[in-house]
Amino acid sequence: MATAKTKAACPVCGKPVTKAARPFCSKACADRDLGKWLGGEYRIPTEEQPEVIEGPEREEEERD
Repeated sequence: MATAKTKAACPVCGKPVTKAARPFCSKACADRDLGKWLGGEYRIPTEEQPEVIEGPEREEEERD
């Protein structure tokens, strides 16, 4: 049985993870990752097509 522990790597920069910022190495990397989520850089793929929402301008075009 192996007794050596492997250190987890920060998903942002690859440095060893710290207990205080787990799963990141620092608050800076955690903030950088959050910024990517909020900025839309990370996306979860789906097979569903987004619903088309028709607004008032679309309804007026159909009446003409």
